[in-house]
Amino acid sequence: MEEINLDTESQQKPTEEHSTWGRYLLDLLETIILSVVLFLGINAVSARVRVDGSSMIPTLEDGEYVLVNRLPYKFRLPDRGDIIIFRFPGNPKEDYIKRVIGLPGDDVKITDGSVVLNGTALDEPYIAASPNYSGEWNVPDNNLFVLGDNRNNSSDSHDWGLVPLENVIGKALVIYWPPPKWVFLTHDLEAAAAR
Repeated sequence: MEEINLDTESQQKPTEEHSTWGRYLLDLLETIILSVVLFLGINAVSARVRVDGSSMIPTLEDGEYVLVNRLPYKFRLPDRGDIIIFRFPGNPKEDYIKRVIGLPGDDVKITDGSVVLNGTALDEPYIAASPNYSGEWNVPDNNLFVLGDNRNNSSDSHDWGLVPLENVIGKALVIYWPPPKWVFLTHDLEAAAAR
């Protein structure tokens, strides 16, 4: 008669179960850590912003969501025509989205329905209507002059002043919601002669 050692069999099963559960918990922990690292990494280089209001019509409409790149302005100035997100100088808890018109050293003049940058009138096919206000601004170092594309219905630099470069969060890249309106945002500003 063959003798079976029951103690050996019973000891092997709990060890296998313990090993399986241990592996499962280790995989779960690795997945959670990887998710947190990816989340923090993605948020360090990008942001998602909901457009609130009509100041950027027709380019951006109320309720659309925009993907923002946080990196480009850490190494260089924005370009004229870039659509940027920034902390509002009057209340840094509020974020605004506008188009860059003037860079440090630029002279901006708004007169007779035109924006004139360093003596050259801009061709702005992206605006809702010509501005019905006037004014002149010189953009000092470390500041930007910004306007909404809906010029006559926008709280912007013509109204409250300049945006310090330190307030800039990033560059708007793409409308990603709602899906039928997916589009890469162009950053054209006919100001080549103004440079």
